[in-house]
Amino acid sequence: MASKLLSSLGAALAVTLAVTGARATTSCSFTTVVGVAFGTYDVFSTSPLDSTGSVTVLCTGVGPSDTIVIDMSRGNASSFGPRQMLRGGTALDYNLFLDAARTTVWGDGTSGTSHYGPTMPPSGVGLTVPIYGRIPARQNAAAGAYSDTLVVTIVF
Repeated sequence: MASKLLSSLGAALAVTLAVTGARATTSCSFTTVVGVAFGTYDVFSTSPLDSTGSVTVLCTGVGPSDTIVIDMSRGNASSFGPRQMLRGGTALDYNLFLDAARTTVWGDGTSGTSHYGPTMPPSGVGLTVPIYGRIPARQNAAAGAYSDTLVVTIVF
């Protein structure tokens, strides 16, 4: 019988707001964060385990040339390649992406990662940005609940 382990990123996305530059009338905040919940990971599966989440940003007072960038931290890992969910001292590799093909790692623009944006957000209307997650197949990890906490930052 195949042993399975439960891994989840759940509601583990912490958010913070970063402001750069001086825009007296523009204000942005997160209104919703839907964590990437992977559910049950089968260590014997030859296919990666994919899941999605999202963040929704609401900006007001957006001027004609105002743009935002959304960055995501490394979480528990020392690098973006890969990120790691932890269960005590045991790690389970995963990553978060900007695209459904899961080829562009969502990070802070360093170490080969990309930002979301720059984009001009609609003023007064929520902008929902999907998060595409993947746990690579065939990892030798012990059964149990794994998690990570990330900081998502709006730069405007």
